[in-house]
Amino acid sequence: MIDLINTLQDGIAQLQTWLYVDVAQPLLFALGLMGYDEETYDALYWVIIGMLQIVVMYAVLRPLEALRPIEPWQDRKATRVDILYTWIAKLGVYNMLFFMLLQPWFDRLQSLMAIHGIPNIQLDGFWPGLSDHPLVSFLIYLVVLDVAGYWYHRWQHRFGVWWELHAVHHSQRQMSLWTDDRNHVLDTVIEAGFFAALSLFIGVEPGQYVVLVAVSNVLQSVQHVNARLPFGPVLERLLVSPSFHRRHHAIGYGHEGTRYGCNFGVLLPWWDMLFRTASWDTTPEPTGIRDQLPAPEGHLRDYGRGWWAQQFRAIPRIAMRMRTTLGGAR
Repeated sequence: MIDLINTLQDGIAQLQTWLYVDVAQPLLFALGLMGYDEETYDALYWVIIGMLQIVVMYAVLRPLEALRPIEPWQDRKATRVDILYTWIAKLGVYNMLFFMLLQPWFDRLQSLMAIHGIPNIQLDGFWPGLSDHPLVSFLIYLVVLDVAGYWYHRWQHRFGVWWELHAVHHSQRQMSLWTDDRNHVLDTVIEAGFFAALSLFIGVEPGQYVVLVAVSNVLQSVQHVNARLPFGPVLERLLVSPSFHRRHHAIGYGHEGTRYGCNFGVLLPWWDMLFRTASWDTTPEPTGIRDQLPAPEGHLRDYGRGWWAQQFRAIPRIAMRMRTTLGGAR
């Protein structure tokens, strides 16, 4: 397994170098932007990983949606905007930006901790001889980031203003392999900053971080796929399945079934099981947000069809939410 990963990384590094030397560097020189050569070289790694993810998604998941759909799409155009979200997110623009911006700050923080004798947090050194093994350390970081992701997701549903940003994701009523990346840009920026900071704090190396993000992205795309993929009683308790996550998107369950919703797990359902927010009902339910429904069930609220509309329509919802909150506080 490790040999396979190393071979893949070597191939990506060679492609990265070729793209930089033959494509990016001449372009930077022609534009007088050679001051950004190191940043561009690092960015190409994210771009290559992102492209590989999109290729795998389309080659594996799209045929499954065509052959074994959970529900027929009534309006295929409604899913096209999610493809744009995917290209923006999978190329790693936000994650790369925050990891690069925060790295110098955490390097300085670690130096100050060393000067004052404060132990540095390196989770892969927790159990010398075991936790420092590449695969073991990767799994440790994956679990730690996942439990943080569970609570982060619950907070998105718990706080009204934050929910109005996250609602962009839940407003898609025709889930597909592209739906995972459908998020308000501000919500994505907050999330990227949070997980980049946490990763640096617990000692994740840049190369590990790229792989952690890539694995998480692929698995979350699987969760949103419009295809019947039965995980079975064992695997469904180990990884979040499409049916488990679809319950989170279901009208009347995901946001209203418990006090603040159910099935918040990002990759692992363990935290939903531990904190009693799991719902194992696999019955396919309509997805979306209740206020998208016509009266009397909802208010026929329009969350926008295009990227710009979905971004800007969140602003008045946030303003209304803040007025209501401040008015109630008086």
